[in-house]
Amino acid sequence: MKSSIINSIANLDQFGKRVIRFGIVVVFFWIGALKFFTYEADGIVPFVANSPFMSFFYNNPDGYKQHMNKEGELIVANHQWNTDNNTYGFSKGLGIFLVTLAVFVAIYKVAPLPSMIASLLIGILTLGTLSFLVTTPESWVPHLTDQQWGFPYLSGRGRLVIKDLVILGGAIITMSESARLYLSRQKNK
Repeated sequence: MKSSIINSIANLDQFGKRVIRFGIVVVFFWIGALKFFTYEADGIVPFVANSPFMSFFYNNPDGYKQHMNKEGELIVANHQWNTDNNTYGFSKGLGIFLVTLAVFVAIYKVAPLPSMIASLLIGILTLGTLSFLVTTPESWVPHLTDQQWGFPYLSGRGRLVIKDLVILGGAIITMSESARLYLSRQKNK
């Protein structure tokens, strides 16, 4: 009995790959769709504003700290600043990109090559997201009054970012699986 349970577990890898693909599709589609909402666009401002690779998307990346809204908060003056900063325009563009990647990862059996490219782009995006741990001060607990601050104490934003290590691994799996399917179909032509 014990070996049959272990045998069953040993054969879960294909199911695990489907779960990984489904998870990537859901996460990128959902987060991409949320990029059209103010609170989500406001939430990524520190990451984008501090990134040497992305800050150029904003008109005034240095001024974000005075104009931050908390989740669920709408201060009209801050909203106007973010509108002028291109916060919402950038977020919507990113949302379209993320949803498109999710769709391509989902349709790998129909379009394996575009799916492979989408997985590659997701891998590159996750590396960019992981770079926020270095570029975004808000990724670490600030030094206010507690003894635990700075590295290795991840803030809420930092904990959100570090999870992209798992997505990176998943993107490599989905990319490999899509490439294998593409090559198999090319061979059978």
